[in-house]
Amino acid sequence: MENFFSVLGGMGTMATESFIRILNQRTHAHNDQEYLNYVMFNHATVPDRTAYILNHEAPSPLPFLLDDIEKQNLLQPDFIVLTCNTAHYFFKQLQAATKIPLLHMPREAVIEVTKHHQPGEKIAVLATAGTMSAKVYQDELEAKGFEVMVPEKDIQDKVNHLIYHDVKENDFINSELYLDILSDVFEKYGCQNAILGCTELSLVQELTREVPYPVIDAQSILADRTIELALKNRSSK
Repeated sequence: MENFFSVLGGMGTMATESFIRILNQRTHAHNDQEYLNYVMFNHATVPDRTAYILNHEAPSPLPFLLDDIEKQNLLQPDFIVLTCNTAHYFFKQLQAATKIPLLHMPREAVIEVTKHHQPGEKIAVLATAGTMSAKVYQDELEAKGFEVMVPEKDIQDKVNHLIYHDVKENDFINSELYLDILSDVFEKYGCQNAILGCTELSLVQELTREVPYPVIDAQSILADRTIELALKNRSSK
């Protein structure tokens, strides 16, 4: 197969399925051959990223991810899409292990923020405790001059519950809790926007019927960038 990319997913599986579904839905195709070529790695058994970031005595996901990169080096895709926000904690090590470019989901999301907001505006980040601790999004936003709203414990506890208890453990799209979190972010803290920095949150956003707040959905942005780059590569060959 030529002119293809690879998706390094499975963290978690339902969120990866959401990414693939969005990717296919947004690809303007009128026959089989107009869809994109890709290989998907649904590596569900990668150890929990947040658990390791918060406690380095926990099993490290890095050897598993590096093994995936080694296998993708054999396939030689045009580029690699890493669909787990928290796994971007390891981005530098993963990119150093391959000459194949990896798309940087947090960076692409922040680029989208700059299209709609001015430096100095307040942007919330909603993500796992691991992503927040690693400052995956905070560093990118602050480098562009934005004020970052890091959720206080009560809001972060709600976010953790939504990600882990509702979506990961019970496959439950808790739209009520999701909207309650957004209400806190926009009405209590006066944020101009919020980045959904976890693919489980992206899944809830996708399946929640009416969301009366603006959000920057990192997974949605990543899907758009993936399509753009794949079509650009296809047309140039």
